[in-house]
Formats: sequence, C-alpha cells, structure tokens
Amino acid sequence: MQNVYDLKGKRVWVAGHAGMLGSALCRQLENLEPDAILGAPRAELDLRDKDATLAWARRERPELIFLTAGTIGGIAANNAYPADFLTDNLLIAASVIDAAMKAGAEKLVYVGSAAVYPINAEQPLREDALMTGPLEPAHEGYAMAKLAGIKLCQAYRRQFGAEMISALPTNLYGPGDTYDPENSHVIPALIRKAHEARCADEDSMEIWGSGKARRDFLYVDDCANALIFLAQHYCSELPVNVGSGSDVSIAEVAQTVMELAGLSGPLRRDESKPDGAARRLLDTSILNELGWEPKVGLRQGLAVTYSDFIRRCGT
Repeated sequence: MQNVYDLKGKRVWVAGHAGMLGSALCRQLENLEPDAILGAPRAELDLRDKDATLAWARRERPELIFLTAGTIGGIAANNAYPADFLTDNLLIAASVIDAAMKAGAEKLVYVGSAAVYPINAEQPLREDALMTGPLEPAHEGYAMAKLAGIKLCQAYRRQFGAEMISALPTNLYGPGDTYDPENSHVIPALIRKAHEARCADEDSMEIWGSGKARRDFLYVDDCANALIFLAQHYCSELPVNVGSGSDVSIAEVAQTVMELAGLSGPLRRDESKPDGAARRLLDTSILNELGWEPKVGLRQGLAVTYSDFIRRCGT
C-alpha cells in the first residue's frame, strides 16, 4: 500500500464535471473536505484548446486533477463520427495532461476505458493485455485516443517526473446517464425501451441479439469512489482496471429492467441482430489487492438509475 495522498484542503479539478462520472466524483469529493472542487463549463473552456486550458489551469491552480472529460457515445455514434471521437479525445488528453504539468499540479488521474483492450484478448481482461492485438473496429477511434492518453501520462512521468496515473473503467451506468436512443449505451437504452413499452401499455420488450453476451457493469458512484481511492493510494504508471469483478448477460440485465418498469411479459429477442463480443470482463486483481471493492449491487444500481430516468426524461 502506498502512502495516502490526503485530499483534505486540496484544490481538485474534475475535468468533465458535468458528465455522469464527473458529477459522481463531485458528489463524493464533497465528503473529503477539499479546499475547492473546480470545474469549467464547456461554454467557458474548450478543453481541446491547449493554450486556453493551460491559462485556465494556471489561474485556478488545481493540485489534483481527474480527467474524465471526453467525447463519448454508443456504437452507432462511434461508427458515424470516428474522426470526432479520435480527434476530440486526443486533443482533450493532450491539453489537460500538458496543463497539469505546466501549472504545477501534484497529481493527475486519467480516466481511460475498457475499450482500449484488443478484441481477442483473453478473458478476464488483464492490464498486461494492452496493445497485444487489434481493437474492436466499432470504437477504434475512441480507443486509440484513450490509449494515447495512457501513453501520454507514462511519457510525462518518465520525462518530467509528473505524478500521473491511469484507470480503465468498465461499462458504467447510473444517475446522469445519457438516455438518447441513438447515442446511449446498453443500460440506458434498455431503460428507455422498457419505459416506452410501459407507456404504450405493452407487457414486454425486445432486445437485439440472443442476450447471451456477458458484460461487466459498474455503478457510477462506485467508479468515482474507486478513482478517488486510486488517487489516494496508487502511484505507478501501469493502468489499473476498475470494474465490478463479475459479469452478467444482457438478457439478465434486460429482465431486471423490465421488472423495475413493471413489465411482466416475456423478453423478446431479435436474433437477426448481432450480439457483439461474447464476453467483456475486467480482471480487477490489482485494485482489489490495494483494498477496494464495489458497494452497489446491479439491481440496486438499476433501480436508482431507472428513478433518475423517470425524473429527468420520463412522463
């Protein structure tokens, strides 16, 4: 266990504070008595602008930075806008990481993604599998940018002695998610679909594929807690997986969402549609050995997320 980095009295910048993960970080940081939790609205600061980002960081003097900002979306958005996903995320990583070093930040936590793993890597996915094979074509641009961010953190550590670490979260869900039917990820898409079925007085819903594909889902507040834990206890250049430690089938998730929405009919499957990778599970041995475990179970997290959807988007 490394010496604990104390957040009390620190100026903490959550780059991407308005997003689902950034918002969860801000909620949890409030309990640790920082001097300030900093965030710059997009209208005030374009993180793709290196000069503007550096000027902002020098003015605000953050001591700890969580880099959660980025252009994100589901498979449809990644396929439609690969150049945007690649260039936006490259520029954001380069701007914030460079500003952290030049503005004198003590530590930076770069938030990558499990999408950086090769498509055919052995399951569960271990950190040493990075860059051992081709990426999933559907989100290759996003993944390449995230890999570049990881490598930038390592390069700044080696060249400048900057204290920068990288975390690789699994599929996140929770309050503040995006429920757009075109650009959302699987859980918010299932929640919207179930709610619309209920509003149409239907008792079932349909999913793409067989539902047998298995995924690792982590409640967003658990992820935020893990990132803070890593900021406090970890200081190596090796990226660290952040996941639930277990996986579940898409059909099981869909069935739970149906129950929460009050749908009592059968789950229908359109098996003419693809399942995607058969399994995506992160090996969380490094994080667990440091002493961290998730707290929120899937059903509990889905119930809170469904309530969030009703509050923000439902009728």
